[in-house]
Amino acid sequence: MKLGIMQGRLVKREIKSKMQSFPWRNWKKEFRLLDKFGVRNLEWTLDYKNFFINPINNKKGCNEIKKLKKKHKIKTKSLTADFFMQKPIFKAKFKKLESSMFNKIKHLIKNCNFLGVKYIIFPLVDNSSIQNKHQMQKLIFFLKKIEPILKKYKVQILFESDFEPRKLLKFIKKFNKRYFGINYDTGNSTALKYNFDREMIYYKFIKNIHLKDRSLNGLSKRFGSGNTNFFKIINFLKKKNYKGSLIFQSALPVNKNPINELNYNLKFIKKIIK
Repeated sequence: MKLGIMQGRLVKREIKSKMQSFPWRNWKKEFRLLDKFGVRNLEWTLDYKNFFINPINNKKGCNEIKKLKKKHKIKTKSLTADFFMQKPIFKAKFKKLESSMFNKIKHLIKNCNFLGVKYIIFPLVDNSSIQNKHQMQKLIFFLKKIEPILKKYKVQILFESDFEPRKLLKFIKKFNKRYFGINYDTGNSTALKYNFDREMIYYKFIKNIHLKDRSLNGLSKRFGSGNTNFFKIINFLKKKNYKGSLIFQSALPVNKNPINELNYNLKFIKKIIK
């Protein structure tokens, strides 16, 4: 299993009110810090605000990312599309947003191909949680239009959803498995009180995993402090010979040293993997 870290988890929060956002001042520094940790996988994060200013969305930035990846031997196999959660098109009243989002995603997919990003994760939780059949149909119709672009650039979209297991399995089967899959979030499932054994009915669709510890109906915690059963999850993945990434999306308290927190969580997981 390949360990990776969510962007922004190695440095102090730049927006104190947000657990996750693009680290504008320190994104280059994170490559160097990852190298020191010996972790070779970084998951990019992309917000709706300043979408095209983000380095991954312009030529100069892409070239800079590529150089940093080569220098520090870091891969960027996945990207979390927080912008899609911040502006869910299937809840929008205006056609203009849908057209704008299509162009943004098309542009992003092309750049992901250039940088070796294989998976774009669409969060369907919180603000972008699907609430009814109309929203679901609207999303499916929108994504079907994107499928030819995914095919051309060899990129896949993974859904991170709050659907209960059977509903999620039914949902993912509506898509072509060559271009769509699932991102499993350990903490979100814990908070929703989902049974892990029942969730794994859709295991074959899981391409990427976010590691997070949460309490039941609660917030993210330091690993081992919440209710997520990492021992059961990791042992299951070992038996299945899981080849994908385990991305640390661990809690990042405002008043804690991010390096110390990440170091603690890394040691916690490595003990289980061994």
